[in-house]
Amino acid sequence: MYEVIFLWLLGLLFIVFAVIQDLKTKEIDNWISFALIIFALGFRFFFSLFNADFEFFYSGLIGFGVFFVLGNVLYYSRVFAGGDAKLMIGLGAVLAPPMMSAIFSSFFNFILIFLSVGFLYTIITSIYLCAKNFRAFKKEFFVLLRKNKKIMCLIILASIILVIIGFFEKLFLVLGVMIFIVSYLYIYSKAVDETCIIRKIKTKNLREGDWLYSDLKIGKKMIKAKWDGVTKREIKEIMGKFKEVRIREGIPFSPVFLISLIIFIIFEILQISLWNSFWQP
Repeated sequence: MYEVIFLWLLGLLFIVFAVIQDLKTKEIDNWISFALIIFALGFRFFFSLFNADFEFFYSGLIGFGVFFVLGNVLYYSRVFAGGDAKLMIGLGAVLAPPMMSAIFSSFFNFILIFLSVGFLYTIITSIYLCAKNFRAFKKEFFVLLRKNKKIMCLIILASIILVIIGFFEKLFLVLGVMIFIVSYLYIYSKAVDETCIIRKIKTKNLREGDWLYSDLKIGKKMIKAKWDGVTKREIKEIMGKFKEVRIREGIPFSPVFLISLIIFIIFEILQISLWNSFWQP
């Protein structure tokens, strides 16, 4: 159990570093995630070597592999930025339990906690941003509603029909309500994206990885507003043409990792298994 506690503390330490840097600079250096992976797997290897039992090490490798896939899926689906994806991969080496038989139930617990915390965190931070930029948000929200008027009317009509059918079959009631809520959440998130996280900065303050709000044309070349952000070379080209540009400033997501890990540790100490509650009859 002491080896597990050491890994938890190691994970908490590195994530605290990540949160501090993310809140200050809106980015997470690669060394934090890479060092976490090296320390976690290195500790597992030597602990297993001294105890002549490599299950603890193999479990960490599986955890690293599973979260490597998960982190990349979230990155390429544009849910995570690069720093968040690498931090997720590092956690895989930390969270894997000593026994491989318990690895998937342990990961299920963490992922469910992470998704729940992430959803609440996103809602709370977006509400704060809306309140801070209420006039611009309100205007954009109703503009988007007007632009998507026909589609929204069809969605509302479909929701009403499903709710009526739901009086006979509850599944359709839930589906109708969910379709209605999700459609408005989409308009809400688009309005937040267009008004609350866009800011104008001087080009001399541009950093590698910053997300441009829109494509920039420099001579015959077009610098795309891509997910990976601007490169150092592109920044030099932009500085030669523009004095100011608009960028999308993402919401720091690293606090979700910290909160989720703390809740996960509490659940593990109390031996509460979400996996069992979902899969056992």
